[in-house]
Amino acid sequence: MKSCRLYQVDAFTTEPFRGNPAGVVPDADGLSDVQMQAIAREVNASETAFILSPPSSDCDLQVRFFTPTTEVPSCGHATVAAHTVRALENDLPSCTVRQKTRLGILPVEVIREGQGFRIVMTQGAIEFGKTFFGRGRDQITAALGLSRTDLDERCPVQIVSTGHAKVLVGIRDRATLDALKPDLARLTELSRRIGCNGYFIFTLASEYRGFLSYGRMFAPAIGIAEDPVTGNANGPLGAYLVQHKLVPTEGNRLSFRGRQGEAIGRPGTVEVSVEIEAGKPRTVRVGGQAVIVFRTEIRF
Repeated sequence: MKSCRLYQVDAFTTEPFRGNPAGVVPDADGLSDVQMQAIAREVNASETAFILSPPSSDCDLQVRFFTPTTEVPSCGHATVAAHTVRALENDLPSCTVRQKTRLGILPVEVIREGQGFRIVMTQGAIEFGKTFFGRGRDQITAALGLSRTDLDERCPVQIVSTGHAKVLVGIRDRATLDALKPDLARLTELSRRIGCNGYFIFTLASEYRGFLSYGRMFAPAIGIAEDPVTGNANGPLGAYLVQHKLVPTEGNRLSFRGRQGEAIGRPGTVEVSVEIEAGKPRTVRVGGQAVIVFRTEIRF
Protein backbone atom coordinates (compact mmCIF):
# COMPACT_ATOMS: atom_id res chain seq x y z
CA MET A 1 0.00 0.00 0.00
CA LYS A 2 1.36 3.40 -1.03
CA SER A 3 0.92 6.41 1.24
CA CYS A 4 1.87 10.06 0.95
CA ARG A 5 1.48 13.21 3.00
CA LEU A 6 -1.01 15.80 1.81
CA TYR A 7 -1.29 19.41 2.93
CA GLN A 8 -3.91 21.99 2.13
CA VAL A 9 -2.31 25.43 2.13
CA ASP A 10 -3.86 28.86 1.63
CA ALA A 11 -1.43 30.96 -0.41
CA PHE A 12 -1.03 34.71 -0.87
CA THR A 13 -2.43 35.23 2.62
CA THR A 14 -1.50 34.72 6.28
CA GLU A 15 -5.07 33.91 7.34
CA PRO A 16 -6.70 30.50 6.96
CA PHE A 17 -9.69 30.28 4.59
CA ARG A 18 -8.50 33.26 2.58
CA GLY A 19 -6.19 33.55 -0.41
CA ASN A 20 -5.91 30.64 -2.83
CA PRO A 21 -6.02 27.04 -1.55
CA ALA A 22 -3.55 24.57 -3.00
CA GLY A 23 -2.85 20.94 -2.33
CA VAL A 24 0.78 20.01 -1.65
CA VAL A 25 2.22 16.49 -1.69
CA PRO A 26 5.81 16.86 -0.43
CA ASP A 27 6.79 13.20 -0.93
CA ALA A 28 5.52 12.49 -4.43
CA ASP A 29 8.34 10.18 -5.59
CA GLY A 30 6.86 6.97 -6.95
CA LEU A 31 3.45 8.40 -7.81
CA SER A 32 2.30 7.84 -11.37
CA ASP A 33 0.77 10.53 -13.55
CA VAL A 34 -2.61 8.83 -13.12
CA GLN A 35 -2.25 8.86 -9.31
CA MET A 36 -1.20 12.51 -9.24
CA GLN A 37 -4.17 13.48 -11.40
CA ALA A 38 -6.51 11.44 -9.18
CA ILE A 39 -5.20 13.16 -6.04
CA ALA A 40 -5.59 16.59 -7.63
CA ARG A 41 -9.15 15.73 -8.62
CA GLU A 42 -9.90 14.57 -5.07
CA VAL A 43 -8.36 17.67 -3.47
CA ASN A 44 -10.33 19.80 -5.97
CA ALA A 45 -8.25 22.93 -5.42
CA SER A 46 -7.38 24.91 -8.54
CA GLU A 47 -3.90 23.33 -8.42
CA THR A 48 -2.09 20.66 -6.42
CA ALA A 49 1.72 20.66 -6.33
CA PHE A 50 3.73 17.44 -6.22
CA ILE A 51 7.31 17.74 -4.96
CA LEU A 52 9.75 15.20 -6.39
CA SER A 53 13.45 14.49 -5.99
CA PRO A 54 15.71 16.37 -8.42
CA PRO A 55 16.11 14.46 -11.70
CA SER A 56 19.59 15.94 -12.25
CA SER A 57 22.36 17.79 -10.41
CA ASP A 58 21.44 21.19 -11.88
CA CYS A 59 18.31 21.55 -9.71
CA ASP A 60 17.33 21.02 -6.08
CA LEU A 61 13.83 19.61 -6.64
CA GLN A 62 11.17 19.06 -9.26
CA VAL A 63 7.57 20.24 -8.89
CA ARG A 64 4.61 19.21 -11.03
CA PHE A 65 1.25 20.99 -10.97
CA PHE A 66 -2.17 19.49 -11.66
CA THR A 67 -5.58 21.12 -11.81
CA PRO A 68 -8.57 18.82 -11.16
CA THR A 69 -8.56 17.93 -14.88
CA THR A 70 -5.05 18.37 -16.33
CA GLU A 71 -1.35 19.04 -15.71
CA VAL A 72 -0.20 22.66 -16.18
CA PRO A 73 3.35 23.95 -16.69
CA SER A 74 3.52 26.23 -13.68
CA CYS A 75 1.45 27.76 -10.90
CA GLY A 76 2.21 30.78 -8.73
CA HIS A 77 0.11 30.11 -5.65
CA ALA A 78 0.93 26.38 -5.59
CA THR A 79 4.65 27.25 -5.79
CA VAL A 80 4.27 29.52 -2.76
CA ALA A 81 2.36 26.75 -0.99
CA ALA A 82 4.83 23.99 -1.90
CA HIS A 83 7.91 25.90 -0.77
CA THR A 84 6.21 27.00 2.44
CA VAL A 85 5.55 23.34 3.28
CA ARG A 86 9.09 22.31 2.32
CA ALA A 87 10.65 25.15 4.34
CA LEU A 88 8.59 24.31 7.43
CA GLU A 89 9.21 20.56 7.21
CA ASN A 90 12.95 21.07 6.83
CA ASP A 91 13.30 24.15 9.10
CA LEU A 92 15.10 25.97 6.28
CA PRO A 93 17.06 29.21 6.64
CA SER A 94 16.70 31.92 4.03
CA CYS A 95 17.98 30.43 0.77
CA THR A 96 17.49 30.19 -2.98
CA VAL A 97 16.22 26.93 -4.40
CA ARG A 98 16.54 25.77 -8.01
CA GLN A 99 13.11 24.46 -8.99
CA LYS A 100 12.52 22.39 -12.10
CA THR A 101 9.08 22.56 -13.72
CA ARG A 102 7.86 22.09 -17.27
CA LEU A 103 9.13 25.64 -17.91
CA GLY A 104 12.70 24.63 -17.07
CA ILE A 105 14.82 25.46 -14.03
CA LEU A 106 14.04 28.75 -12.28
CA PRO A 107 15.04 30.15 -8.87
CA VAL A 108 12.69 30.35 -5.92
CA GLU A 109 13.71 32.53 -2.98
CA VAL A 110 12.80 31.25 0.49
CA ILE A 111 12.94 34.20 2.89
CA ARG A 112 12.66 33.38 6.57
CA GLU A 113 10.65 35.91 8.58
CA GLY A 114 10.45 34.89 12.23
CA GLN A 115 8.64 31.56 12.34
CA GLY A 116 7.20 32.01 8.86
CA PHE A 117 8.41 32.38 5.30
CA ARG A 118 7.95 34.59 2.29
CA ILE A 119 8.34 32.84 -1.06
CA VAL A 120 9.40 34.70 -4.22
CA MET A 121 9.47 32.88 -7.55
CA THR A 122 11.04 33.99 -10.81
CA GLN A 123 8.51 33.35 -13.55
CA GLY A 124 9.15 32.08 -17.07
CA ALA A 125 9.99 33.97 -20.24
CA ILE A 126 7.74 36.94 -21.00
CA GLU A 127 5.72 36.46 -24.17
CA PHE A 128 3.24 38.92 -25.66
CA GLY A 129 0.70 37.12 -27.79
CA LYS A 130 -2.30 38.08 -29.86
CA THR A 131 -4.10 41.37 -29.34
CA PHE A 132 -7.85 41.21 -29.98
CA PHE A 133 -9.74 43.86 -31.90
CA GLY A 134 -13.24 44.17 -33.31
CA ARG A 135 -15.19 40.91 -33.45
CA GLY A 136 -12.57 38.90 -31.57
CA ARG A 137 -12.54 41.38 -28.71
CA ASP A 138 -16.34 41.53 -28.69
CA GLN A 139 -16.60 37.74 -28.41
CA ILE A 140 -14.37 37.76 -25.33
CA THR A 141 -16.13 40.65 -23.63
CA ALA A 142 -19.58 39.16 -24.36
CA ALA A 143 -18.56 35.82 -22.83
CA LEU A 144 -17.35 37.69 -19.76
CA GLY A 145 -20.61 39.66 -19.50
CA LEU A 146 -18.93 42.96 -20.39
CA SER A 147 -19.74 45.65 -22.93
CA ARG A 148 -17.30 47.81 -24.87
CA THR A 149 -18.07 50.76 -22.60
CA ASP A 150 -16.85 48.74 -19.59
CA LEU A 151 -13.35 48.46 -21.04
CA ASP A 152 -10.47 50.72 -20.03
CA GLU A 153 -9.55 52.23 -23.40
CA ARG A 154 -5.88 52.42 -22.37
CA CYS A 155 -5.66 48.64 -22.08
CA PRO A 156 -5.54 46.37 -25.15
CA VAL A 157 -7.18 42.95 -24.78
CA GLN A 158 -4.12 40.74 -25.18
CA ILE A 159 -2.68 37.31 -24.42
CA VAL A 160 0.39 37.58 -22.17
CA SER A 161 2.44 34.79 -20.64
CA THR A 162 5.18 34.37 -18.07
CA GLY A 163 4.88 30.60 -18.37
CA HIS A 164 1.11 30.04 -18.40
CA ALA A 165 -0.75 32.42 -20.71
CA LYS A 166 -3.72 34.58 -19.77
CA VAL A 167 -5.99 36.91 -21.73
CA LEU A 168 -5.68 40.28 -19.98
CA VAL A 169 -8.79 42.47 -20.03
CA GLY A 170 -8.61 45.91 -18.39
CA ILE A 171 -11.87 47.50 -17.25
CA ARG A 172 -12.84 50.85 -15.78
CA ASP A 173 -14.08 50.14 -12.26
CA ARG A 174 -14.25 47.76 -9.33
CA ALA A 175 -18.06 47.59 -9.19
CA THR A 176 -18.21 46.12 -12.69
CA LEU A 177 -15.47 43.64 -11.78
CA ASP A 178 -17.26 42.42 -8.66
CA ALA A 179 -20.55 42.02 -10.56
CA LEU A 180 -19.09 39.84 -13.34
CA LYS A 181 -20.99 36.65 -14.12
CA PRO A 182 -19.19 35.15 -17.11
CA ASP A 183 -20.62 32.47 -19.35
CA LEU A 184 -18.21 29.64 -18.51
CA ALA A 185 -19.32 27.43 -21.39
CA ARG A 186 -18.62 30.23 -23.89
CA LEU A 187 -15.24 30.92 -22.30
CA THR A 188 -14.36 27.23 -22.60
CA GLU A 189 -15.23 27.23 -26.30
CA LEU A 190 -13.27 30.45 -26.85
CA SER A 191 -10.24 28.92 -25.14
CA ARG A 192 -10.19 26.10 -27.69
CA ARG A 193 -10.26 28.60 -30.53
CA ILE A 194 -7.68 31.11 -29.28
CA GLY A 195 -5.33 28.65 -27.55
CA CYS A 196 -5.45 30.33 -24.14
CA ASN A 197 -7.25 28.93 -21.09
CA GLY A 198 -7.24 31.82 -18.61
CA TYR A 199 -9.00 35.20 -18.59
CA PHE A 200 -7.71 37.81 -16.13
CA ILE A 201 -9.98 40.81 -15.79
CA PHE A 202 -8.43 43.69 -13.87
CA THR A 203 -8.93 47.30 -12.97
CA LEU A 204 -6.32 49.89 -12.04
CA ALA A 205 -9.02 51.81 -10.14
CA SER A 206 -8.27 50.16 -6.81
CA GLU A 207 -9.65 51.80 -3.68
CA TYR A 208 -7.23 49.88 -1.47
CA ARG A 209 -4.33 51.98 -0.29
CA GLY A 210 -1.08 50.27 -1.23
CA PHE A 211 -2.62 48.19 -4.04
CA LEU A 212 -2.19 49.05 -7.71
CA SER A 213 -4.66 46.59 -9.18
CA TYR A 214 -7.64 44.42 -8.42
CA GLY A 215 -8.51 41.37 -10.53
CA ARG A 216 -10.48 38.19 -11.12
CA MET A 217 -9.39 35.13 -13.12
CA PHE A 218 -11.51 32.49 -14.89
CA ALA A 219 -10.19 29.32 -16.54
CA PRO A 220 -13.10 26.89 -17.00
CA ALA A 221 -11.38 25.05 -19.87
CA ILE A 222 -8.95 23.49 -17.37
CA GLY A 223 -11.46 22.94 -14.57
CA ILE A 224 -11.10 26.29 -12.78
CA ALA A 225 -14.37 28.23 -12.78
CA GLU A 226 -12.70 31.08 -10.84
CA ASP A 227 -9.25 31.13 -9.31
CA PRO A 228 -9.15 33.19 -6.08
CA VAL A 229 -5.62 34.68 -6.24
CA THR A 230 -3.40 34.00 -9.25
CA GLY A 231 0.38 34.43 -9.47
CA ASN A 232 0.39 33.44 -13.14
CA ALA A 233 -2.05 36.27 -13.90
CA ASN A 234 -0.64 39.08 -11.75
CA GLY A 235 2.88 38.36 -13.05
CA PRO A 236 1.88 38.78 -16.72
CA LEU A 237 -0.05 41.88 -15.67
CA GLY A 238 3.20 43.41 -14.41
CA ALA A 239 4.94 42.78 -17.74
CA TYR A 240 1.91 44.14 -19.62
CA LEU A 241 1.80 47.34 -17.56
CA VAL A 242 5.46 48.02 -18.38
CA GLN A 243 5.13 47.06 -22.06
CA HIS A 244 2.21 49.44 -22.60
CA LYS A 245 3.55 52.14 -20.25
CA LEU A 246 0.33 52.18 -18.24
CA VAL A 247 1.85 53.09 -14.86
CA PRO A 248 4.95 55.01 -13.75
CA THR A 249 8.03 52.99 -12.84
CA GLU A 250 10.92 53.63 -10.49
CA GLY A 251 14.06 53.51 -12.59
CA ASN A 252 14.48 50.01 -14.01
CA ARG A 253 11.87 48.33 -11.84
CA LEU A 254 8.13 48.21 -11.31
CA SER A 255 7.00 46.85 -7.95
CA PHE A 256 3.39 46.65 -6.86
CA ARG A 257 0.82 44.62 -4.96
CA GLY A 258 -2.22 43.17 -6.72
CA ARG A 259 -5.42 42.33 -4.87
CA GLN A 260 -7.69 39.46 -5.89
CA GLY A 261 -10.39 37.19 -4.47
CA GLU A 262 -12.67 39.68 -2.74
CA ALA A 263 -15.68 38.87 -4.91
CA ILE A 264 -15.66 35.20 -3.84
CA GLY A 265 -14.74 35.73 -0.20
CA ARG A 266 -11.08 34.65 -0.48
CA PRO A 267 -9.06 37.90 -0.62
CA GLY A 268 -5.32 37.72 -1.07
CA THR A 269 -2.30 39.73 -2.18
CA VAL A 270 0.33 39.03 -4.82
CA GLU A 271 3.60 40.95 -4.69
CA VAL A 272 4.92 41.61 -8.21
CA SER A 273 8.33 42.88 -9.30
CA VAL A 274 9.32 43.53 -12.91
CA GLU A 275 12.90 44.23 -13.99
CA ILE A 276 13.02 46.61 -16.95
CA GLU A 277 15.68 46.86 -19.64
CA ALA A 278 15.62 49.50 -22.40
CA GLY A 279 12.03 50.33 -21.45
CA LYS A 280 10.83 46.73 -21.85
CA PRO A 281 9.99 44.11 -19.20
CA ARG A 282 12.82 41.58 -18.83
CA THR A 283 12.14 39.46 -15.74
CA VAL A 284 9.02 39.00 -13.60
CA ARG A 285 8.95 37.79 -10.01
CA VAL A 286 5.90 37.15 -7.87
CA GLY A 287 5.75 36.35 -4.19
CA GLY A 288 3.78 36.12 -1.02
CA GLN A 289 3.12 34.15 2.14
CA ALA A 290 1.01 31.12 2.93
CA VAL A 291 -0.61 29.34 5.86
CA ILE A 292 -1.16 25.61 6.34
CA VAL A 293 -4.82 24.71 6.93
CA PHE A 294 -4.41 20.97 7.53
CA ARG A 295 -2.18 17.96 6.98
CA THR A 296 -3.34 14.40 6.38
CA GLU A 297 -2.18 11.14 4.81
CA ILE A 298 -3.47 9.45 1.71
CA ARG A 299 -3.28 5.68 1.39
CA PHE A 300 -4.04 3.79 -1.81
